Parts: sequence; structure tokens; C-alpha cells
Amino acid sequence: MTAVRIIEHFFIPLSDGTKLAARLWLPEDAEATPVPAILEYIPYRKRDGTRGRDEPMHGWFAENGYAAIRVDMRGSGESDGLMDDEYLPQELNDACEVIAWLAAQPWCSGSVGMMGKSWGGFNCLQVAALRPPALKAIITVCSTDDRYADDIHFMGGTLLNDNLWWGSIMLAYQARPADPALVGEAWRAQWLERLNHVPFFPALWLSHQRRDAYWRHGSICEDFSAIQCPVLAVGGWGDAYTNAIPRLLEGLQVPRLGLIGPWAHIYPQDGVPGPAIGFLQEATRWWDHWLKGRDRGIMAEPMLRAFIEEWTPPGHRDPVPGRFVGEMKWPSPEIAPTTFHLAPGVLTAVPRSPAEIAFTSPAWTGSTSGEWMGTGVTGEEAADQRHDDAFSCCFDSEVLTERLELLGAPEIEVELAADRPVAQLCARLCDIAPNGSSRRIAYAVFNLTHRDSHAEPEALEPGRFYRIRLRLSDCGYGLAPGHKIRLALSTAYWPLIWPAPEAVTLTLRCPGELRLPVRAKKVEPDVVFEPAMSAARAPTTKVADGSVTRTTALDLLTNTAAYVTHGEGGLFGEGVLRFDEIDTTLSHSLRRELTIKGDDPLSACYRLTEDYEMGRKGWDIRVEVKTSMQATITDFILEGELKAFADGELAAERRWHEKIGRDLL
Repeated sequence: MTAVRIIEHFFIPLSDGTKLAARLWLPEDAEATPVPAILEYIPYRKRDGTRGRDEPMHGWFAENGYAAIRVDMRGSGESDGLMDDEYLPQELNDACEVIAWLAAQPWCSGSVGMMGKSWGGFNCLQVAALRPPALKAIITVCSTDDRYADDIHFMGGTLLNDNLWWGSIMLAYQARPADPALVGEAWRAQWLERLNHVPFFPALWLSHQRRDAYWRHGSICEDFSAIQCPVLAVGGWGDAYTNAIPRLLEGLQVPRLGLIGPWAHIYPQDGVPGPAIGFLQEATRWWDHWLKGRDRGIMAEPMLRAFIEEWTPPGHRDPVPGRFVGEMKWPSPEIAPTTFHLAPGVLTAVPRSPAEIAFTSPAWTGSTSGEWMGTGVTGEEAADQRHDDAFSCCFDSEVLTERLELLGAPEIEVELAADRPVAQLCARLCDIAPNGSSRRIAYAVFNLTHRDSHAEPEALEPGRFYRIRLRLSDCGYGLAPGHKIRLALSTAYWPLIWPAPEAVTLTLRCPGELRLPVRAKKVEPDVVFEPAMSAARAPTTKVADGSVTRTTALDLLTNTAAYVTHGEGGLFGEGVLRFDEIDTTLSHSLRRELTIKGDDPLSACYRLTEDYEMGRKGWDIRVEVKTSMQATITDFILEGELKAFADGELAAERRWHEKIGRDLL
């Protein structure tokens, strides 16, 4: 391994005078023998926010002959400026300037790669579409090509409740000041400017309820041909962004690879649920090929390497039983649809006589849905679906006599009528074990007013039947002999999505169709990865243990369901941590409370309380955030409060009250 020098903090100048803060891992001999650079560009604070994850990953790349650099975006960390929103042209143009600056450094060979997860995975794709000359390849992890269809705000034209969760977290994140140990006394003036400028993110995003120009910007699916550099797209079945990987493989025309494991929203070398893999070794093979011109066999790998999960009882499982398989092309000629037909209560191999089924689900149906985006925390995955199945319209197959291996996206095609102008269809594909337990394999939610277009939805005509084709989430799963397949349909999916404004009865005409992406039976060697490796981790001390609780309860007297999660001491229960090298302690606690009455969608209420503490002796920062959301039949009502304290004294306070009209939502 190459000896590495870490430059803790420096600034990259931009053409408008703005300076972006950066942290660099550099091979000791890079000035004498220039190396390619690998950029990660996100707003989460390179000083402390991602330090625990950055050190072992970027240190690894430097040890293997790369200059690895973590840059804080404009308006975050120690960087200059203000942040107005996600993925604005300013953000992307700044990245292009950073790439050009990197390529011109004496320690850089002139070749630059870009990688990132989540926000960083998004802007990798978006920056690649701008074609900065020095950018030779990217690795995008847990990202999307479509900001409306597959991000944390909307899904299938419905509003994800995580829009408020993520927006509230961004309020706390953007309320963190620059570290005075790096920027001196100027930190406080800069902090107050940011606090007075920070937008009310949840309302900002909710104000765009259709797939308009706001969402099309940054959605590289609008023009896949804009990307001209090689792309490695990575994700996990436990994450929410995995649907983008098959779309990228199909839509891009450049050299490209896909990798899907069992993981949640985590880099695969730390992959939870496991098995984690030697992803940093895979990434190095990728960078060696495209940034150094060394053929290490990475492009001889299957275009898609994906994990096929095997059944275990519903709930947390780590590691996940299964294996990695490879498909040389995508879409794969080895995968073909197997069709089941819907008849009252059953899935059949051949269509049966026409029939109609009417169903209405309580507004709290969905309590076993788990979190929209998994982070690897126990309890966040979908639980046993029998509770929600009981309030859904279900169709079961016969007991399977042979194994079915699924890889891809199941689809349903049905004829539906609603008795209200706005209605939702929620579909779940489940594996029913011999003991009756129900494990969710794939799902989708759909606002039926978006049946023809997410850009121009139209109200339903009550009583009129519409043909609906719905693509469920991609999956890799082995259905075992002795099990059954279940398709469960409901009119609500709380607390995952916000309900339609009125209780709805849907009427379904049988026979409809369920099409499963069944992988051909073949004898093949499993895809094998090296064990997970990394550079040394940042010296860290756990100051206090954290905890996570997650409960759902139903008040039988009021027909009210309550879903409550509480992470104490760490957003995901990781505890209060101190980074010893910079003597900085971080604590993040968050409580969510979502309630709804089964017969009244307008009773839906979401409240969130958040505390973020950071600092050291002589510099103690505390941020308190409270947000809430309710709705009438015509409007969403969002409220927010942010208080920021320095050494126990209130430094700034912001309040928001927003009323946003419901647009067929």
C-alpha cells in the first residue's frame, strides 16, 4: 500500500470568488508521480458529518494510488455561500469547476472520477450529463435517474411521508455552523447568515406535486445520451433507490455495470444487512480501468451482478441468505414473464370467468410497511404482512411445486373503477410460507389520477373503469416449493404515504394479470466477491449509548392508529460519538409521531421533533427542530420551527406556516 498524506482542510476557489472547503487524501509521492483524482461532492460536512465513513473509504483509494477528495458543496460545512435547494444548476456548475481545478493540480494526472451515495450519487449522474472534459468515469451509489418517480418526495404520484422527515433533517443539517477551529471568528456571522436564509425544505418540495420542470431538471432519464462517460451503478434491495439501476443499464449507451446486493442505504463495504462485500476492491478495479488504463477484468464481468434473496421469517435478517448471480446483458434474455391471472381470491394459470370485486381499506392499512428507505437499522424492514393482508384484497396462488427465481420488476395489469375522483392503489407481492407468514417481496403505490401522466394528472370519473398497468419495485428473490404467491391490493398505505382526501372504494374487474420476471433455470457459478476491506477508521469514542424504538398501536375505541419511532443519541441509534482527532462530539435525536383514524383520511397528522448537538469545550451548538403536517380536503398545512443555540444562548429562531393546495393528491 502507498503511504498517504491527509490534508485536513483547504479551499478550492471558484470563478465567482466562492471558496469550497475540501479534505484530501494524497499518496505521498503524488507530486513526483501524478495520480488520478476521485471526487465525492456532498453537503454533509467533511469535517465531522461524514468523517467516520470518509476516512476508511477515501484513505483506501489513496493507499491504492489515487488522490481522494471530499468537497463540501456551496452553503455547507466550511464552504462559502448559501444553499437554496437540491441539485440546482449552481451546484452542478460548481462541481464542473472543481473537476477542472483537480485536473490542473500538479499531483493529478489530469483524469478525474466522481463517486457518491444518495445526494452524491445523484449529482454524479447529473454532473456526468454536463460532460466536464476531465471526468472520465463515475460510480453512483443509491441514486436515481428520475427525481420525481424515485426520490424521497413522491412515489407513483403519491406523497411520501418521508418528504417531511428528510426536509426536517435538512433543516437541522443546514443549521450547523462552520468549525471555528478552521475558519476562525468568522464562523458566527456566516452561521447567522445561513440560519436566516435556510428554506423550509418540506414545503418547497411539496409545492411541486406534478412531474414538472422542477423535477425534470436533474432527472437524467430525460436524456440518457447526455452521459458519455462509463457508469457503475450500485444499490441494494434494502434501499429505496434500486429501481434506477436496471433503468440505467437499459437506457445508457456507454460502458456500464450494475451491482445490487441485499444492503440498505449504505456503501457495500459496510453493507447491512449483509453480506458486505469487498466493494472498495471492486471500485479500485473500476478506477484502474477507466482512470489508469489498466485492464483488471472489471469489464469482463456480467453487466448486472445481483443478489438473489432466499426466504427467512419476515423481519430483520443479517446476513440475508442467498447468493450473487450475473446477467451478461440487461434486459436479460434469460428472464421472461410468467403470467398469473386474477380471479376472486386466487391467482390462476389460465383466466377464469369475469367477476367484479369491491374493496375499501382502513386509512391506517400499511402499518407493517416498514421504512421507505432502509438504513440497516433493526426494525425498519417490512414486517409480517398478515396484518395488512387482512385489510386488503388478496389473490393467492396454488402451492408452488417448483422454485421460481425472480429478477426484475413484477407488473400488474387490471381494470379498476373508483367511487371518488382521487384514489390510490397500493400493491404488494408477498411470499406466503407454509406457516402462513407473509413476506413482502415487491410493492408499488399509485395515485390513479396519474394513470396517463405524472405531468398532467386527471381526476377520475366515479364509476368509470380504467385499465391500469403498474410496475412494482425491482427484486431478486427465490420462491421455494411449498410456498404460495400472494398479490395484495389496498386503497391506503399509511404511514408510508399520505392518504387520498376521501375514503375510497375500488372495484376491480377480473381477470387481471400479474406478470413475474422469472429467471431461467441454469447451472452457473455464483458471482464471488473478496471480503470487505478498508483503510483505518477515524479514531472515535462512544460517549453515550443510543437507542431506537419503533411502535405501532391501534386505539379500538377511536379507530386511531399511531406509528411512533424514536432515535435517541443518534439518528439511527448509533449513540453519541466523539471524533478524537478534532475533539468534536455529535448527537442527533429524532422522534416521529404519525396518527390517523381508519375511517377519516383527513385526520392524518404527522409531528416530528429533532435535536442536534455538536461541539467541544468552549464551543457548544444545539439545534432544535419541530415540524408538523396536516391536511384538509383542499390544502396541506405545514408548520415548522427552528431554534439554534450557541453555548446555551439562543442565536437565531425561524418559524414557518405554509398552506399548499392539494393538486389531485
